[in-house]
Amino acid sequence: MTRLFPTLASAALIVLTAALPARAAQLGDDGLHKAPWMHDTFKDLREDLAEANAAGQRLLILIEQRGCIYCTKMHEEVYPQPEIAKLLSEDFFVIQINMFGDVEVTDLDGTVLPEKDMVRRWGMLFTPTMIFLPEEAKEVPAPQAAVAVMPGAFEKGTTRHMLQWVLEKGYDGDEPFQKYHARKLEEDRVKN
Repeated sequence: MTRLFPTLASAALIVLTAALPARAAQLGDDGLHKAPWMHDTFKDLREDLAEANAAGQRLLILIEQRGCIYCTKMHEEVYPQPEIAKLLSEDFFVIQINMFGDVEVTDLDGTVLPEKDMVRRWGMLFTPTMIFLPEEAKEVPAPQAAVAVMPGAFEKGTTRHMLQWVLEKGYDGDEPFQKYHARKLEEDRVKN
């Protein structure tokens, strides 16, 4: 019996660990969360779009800021969910923009500005904000080319559905995201 208990305890620990979501991102030197699915690029959106396309992924711009409690919520509770982490890793080419950063960003139209000025140019007010770009983009500011913009923190179901809707090119169809989301919530409810 005494030999059986450690074996059972080890097995239970393995099962519990496997059921946990992926680990949350760590904070970088800039105070922003750094996840393994983020790409560190020169922030030339034209090059990033080409690289995303070459990898068979969709370009996703993630705007965040130091100390953002909503960014922390997303990185601790939403993005680490296995299905969401898999979508972000396999299907999206994610670049991070610091709302108040100084790194130069080259927009789709060739405009070069520090991150903070680019975010202001784009009119983005909230963090986190997810900007989803199409495979082919015109030479316009990124938000004008975007197929969807998701400002703020959302629960895992809404976030997962937005990622799926973009991948399925729901923006080209007749079902707007809110109706898609409601349908997917009902499908999820019936499954469970």
